[in-house]
Amino acid sequence: MNYGAPWWLPDGNTQTIWAALRARRFIGQAPVFRRERWTTPDSDFVDVDWLEETPPQQGLPPIASKQPLLVVFHGLEGSSASHYAQAFASVASRRGWACAVPHFRGCSGELNLAPRAYHSGDFAEIDWLLRRFAAQHNGPVMAVGVSLGGNALMRWAGEMGVQAGQVVAAVASVCAPLDLAASGRAIGQGFNRQVYTRMFLKSMRPKALQKLAQHPGLFDRDALLAARDLYEFDNIFTGPVHGFKGVDDYWSRASAKPYMSQIGVPALALNALNDPFIPDTSLPRPADVSPQVTLWQPAQGGHVGFPSSSFPAHVRAMPEAVCSFLAAQL
Repeated sequence: MNYGAPWWLPDGNTQTIWAALRARRFIGQAPVFRRERWTTPDSDFVDVDWLEETPPQQGLPPIASKQPLLVVFHGLEGSSASHYAQAFASVASRRGWACAVPHFRGCSGELNLAPRAYHSGDFAEIDWLLRRFAAQHNGPVMAVGVSLGGNALMRWAGEMGVQAGQVVAAVASVCAPLDLAASGRAIGQGFNRQVYTRMFLKSMRPKALQKLAQHPGLFDRDALLAARDLYEFDNIFTGPVHGFKGVDDYWSRASAKPYMSQIGVPALALNALNDPFIPDTSLPRPADVSPQVTLWQPAQGGHVGFPSSSFPAHVRAMPEAVCSFLAAQL
């Protein structure tokens, strides 16, 4: 699997931003989703967007047996409308696969009911979702997690070990911050702080305040309003609300990297070396992971970018490569 960025997108930031805002996400018709609402074990809800079924395009082989299902876990503040979710859905449709995008709590456009929201190490939520997909789908289940969703998915795979194979055929993470502390520090500095941190806090802070209105006393409102980076936000809201002592405890216990040596199903971990807020020095090396894990660390790609082809470029090359890996495990 090789990747080279267009010459006119020379660095990680341009590859990240152009892919998200301007590059083409699909060929032909945009993916059409049908929404289901699932009640969680704690009487909350999550919204799952299912790709409306379309036949595989001419020239691709027919599905030999039961239709595979691709489950796409989105990143921080993502949704089925994110560029990567639409690209994965488009690629899945072309292959004749079913595809579903479960929204982490509060990310579907409607605030969830419980005090909790979602976090980078939410492997219990991943476990419940994947088991429900496996129980109701008549065919193999594969899962890909993007950024935050990728860390949570790999954290689940490491936690489950070989038992994960009872639920999924294979998993993949894309640009996951597998060492949350290293990525958290990086996104809080320089250009990252001015651009990416501000972008995330612009949506995360209002959601947290809505959550406080739902559940008075959940956290310190003034402290949250004063938070200027993800370290402070996670220390005030994400960590304590989800049972961690604070941000350092959260980032340590939620990181997937220490658990990747225990992964017992075929897994792909894709990280570009020029990702603006995932330092290449924090990425796992072969000695850090089990033999079931394939590490793909191309020099370019940015953060969930990987734009390809001539202007204005498209973002299908990465989902095609990831889905080829997953298909090879079936």
